Amino acid sequence: MLMGRLTLILPKKFAFQTTLPVRISDINYGNHLANDRYLSYIHEARMQYLRSLGYEDELHVEGLALLVGDSAVIYKQEVFYGQTIQMEVVADDFGRVGFDFYFRITRLEDGQEVARAKTGMICLDYVAKKLMPVPQNLYQKLIQF
Repeated sequence: MLMGRLTLILPKKFAFQTTLPVRISDINYGNHLANDRYLSYIHEARMQYLRSLGYEDELHVEGLALLVGDSAVIYKQEVFYGQTIQMEVVADDFGRVGFDFYFRITRLEDGQEVARAKTGMICLDYVAKKLMPVPQNLYQKLIQF
């Protein structure tokens, strides 16, 4: 049985960007950036974005925690040690208790898109162990760009 390929349509505009150097510890036996390491880079970019909005971390966002409910990565090009990747981030697809962060990842040296990704975030009250609505203040910060 053939399975369909994953597709991910990115929003037109991004709210935040950062650059990250590719570390030797992130290189796999194929001599390029390991597929599992992309999630670490995504996490770093997401944290930098949240910090730029005034949040300490994902566990302290308007009194709630932001948890990753799902993730998807589409790989397009190789990235090698010593190169730099640009991570662009934006929030979209808001629902009652969550939203998605989208990522466009490009190789800074030549501007080639190397991957695109999405993480589905859910809002949780850790004390009550209960899903909560997306805080209005967070929503307002995420849509202002």
